[in-house]
Amino acid sequence: MQWNIDDVPLFVAVVRENGFSAAARVLQVPKSTISTAVSRLETALGVRLLDRNSRNVRMTGDGEVFYRQSLMIMEQVREADAMISGLRAEPAGRLSVALPPAFTQEIVAPHLAAFQKTYPDIDLDILVTTHTIDVLNDQLDIAVVVGPLEDSDMISRTLVSGSLIWVSSRAYLDENEIGDTLESLQPHVTICEKRYGIARMPVHAGGQAKVIDLSRGITHVNSPLVVRQAVQNGAGVSLLPHHYCIDQLADGGLVQVCKHIAFDLEASKLTVVYPSRRLMSPRTRTFLDFLNQICARLGTRVAADVADNAGRVPDRRRDHDPMP
Repeated sequence: MQWNIDDVPLFVAVVRENGFSAAARVLQVPKSTISTAVSRLETALGVRLLDRNSRNVRMTGDGEVFYRQSLMIMEQVREADAMISGLRAEPAGRLSVALPPAFTQEIVAPHLAAFQKTYPDIDLDILVTTHTIDVLNDQLDIAVVVGPLEDSDMISRTLVSGSLIWVSSRAYLDENEIGDTLESLQPHVTICEKRYGIARMPVHAGGQAKVIDLSRGITHVNSPLVVRQAVQNGAGVSLLPHHYCIDQLADGGLVQVCKHIAFDLEASKLTVVYPSRRLMSPRTRTFLDFLNQICARLGTRVAADVADNAGRVPDRRRDHDPMP
């Protein structure tokens, strides 16, 4: 017996709403219609998808596997419809995107007006969050992730691969001697972004693999922009993604220090993830192109800043790096 694709949305609704009655209310169909559809699926598939009693509904192991596939099926159906519609019109419709707060504020927001002017028929729904995102379960079209990417069935593409750098303020450096070693640097690190506040943060010092403890005696905050502001106002030394420091390094609000103590380049990488290259709607492709364009310009600015720093004459007071 072949299962019916029309039963899939009803099964998904039961899982999402955690019950047959709730799913029936959301879909505005009789509860018996929902129950019959799920039973029909189970019979056709030859497995039990849901364990249910008078109060609870719980997916079985087979149910969890089929639920994930069902979400992908529904996504492909939506995208196929969107693609056909897109063949007849400009990119249009609702686009759900999840972005990290700092990335949204510093990199995306300055360009949103231009995007909206160019594509007025795309209704952007941007979720600004630091939480882990499940693109399919959260019904998102695109998400941007900070740091190394966990194993995923999603398609991924690197947007920004900038490194972490040590920074401080000129005023703090004028009053404090940081030193040249990892051990002498440690007491000056008083604040850092929460994702880096671990007991064994890996670094490379003088070509050797080492670790620094950023878990104790340090203020942790889940925003690199808050860390940046604190450091500019005298909060010692911290590590920040280079792409959030370009302007501040240029105007002297921040000073890069301890360049010989480097981090893994993956630590501050920004990656965009989305369900599939196939059946991608015009609006999704348009927003991906938009992200790629603004991040390419950002990458050029970071590379130019690195080259500018590398070309400067070493000066202990200016760079606070060890003399050759």
